[in-house]
Amino acid sequence: MLRDAKSLEGFKLGALDGQIGRVKEFYFDDQTWTARYLVADTGSWLPERQVLISPFALGQVDENQKILHVNLTRQRVEACPGIEMDKPISRQYEWEYYRYYGWPMYWYGPALWGPAPFPVYGHGGVPADPVPPRTELEADPHLRSTREVRGYHIHALDGEIGHVEDFLIDDEDWAIRYLVVGTRNWWPGRKVLVSPAWIENVSWDESTVKVDLHRETIKNAPEFSPGLPVTRDFEQKLFDYYKRDVYWHDAAAVRH
Repeated sequence: MLRDAKSLEGFKLGALDGQIGRVKEFYFDDQTWTARYLVADTGSWLPERQVLISPFALGQVDENQKILHVNLTRQRVEACPGIEMDKPISRQYEWEYYRYYGWPMYWYGPALWGPAPFPVYGHGGVPADPVPPRTELEADPHLRSTREVRGYHIHALDGEIGHVEDFLIDDEDWAIRYLVVGTRNWWPGRKVLVSPAWIENVSWDESTVKVDLHRETIKNAPEFSPGLPVTRDFEQKLFDYYKRDVYWHDAAAVRH
């Protein structure tokens, strides 16, 4: 199911033995456009501390109660490696974090989540991932904040078209399937979807996203209605309009 990141913000995080906070935002990998962590606002429970929750630990979403279930105990979360809130997430931290929880490290292996295309794992203990060399531990893990990227300007091949308003995330593999583009400066109230696969480049310094589409093409694309589910029929209509290959056939082949 596709979920917009903004609507999940504020959901309570229900651990196995009680609440641990609320959803604040997501950190995504700007190379694969996949949400790698949920950032928890722990309130007074763990003040002045940033807590990251990997999709490996995420369970069902209770829409009625506004709860996102987490398959961890409060003690397990509290004892996880700490991170400095005012610094970028390092690969060194990620390595310590994944070793602590005993999950396969997503940057090792042929698939989106390391050895598998989805964030699932067996309970056989800490995986035997190699100790990375120092150069790898010092590498940039390419993680970006969804809150930070909201508002980035979207540039078509022939000019600016709007801004990033939100992200639609697949809650099965946590890939970002679409950027929600607000075009209020050109066509008030209209929103359209653009796949990360259609992005030509991103300038993180200039806060711009360039897509390999023309303004008129985006203007006439099927309109996205926030709050309504994105059905497969709508997605098919969208890809047919843009004359692009759909992503779910490849996903089905990987799953098989």
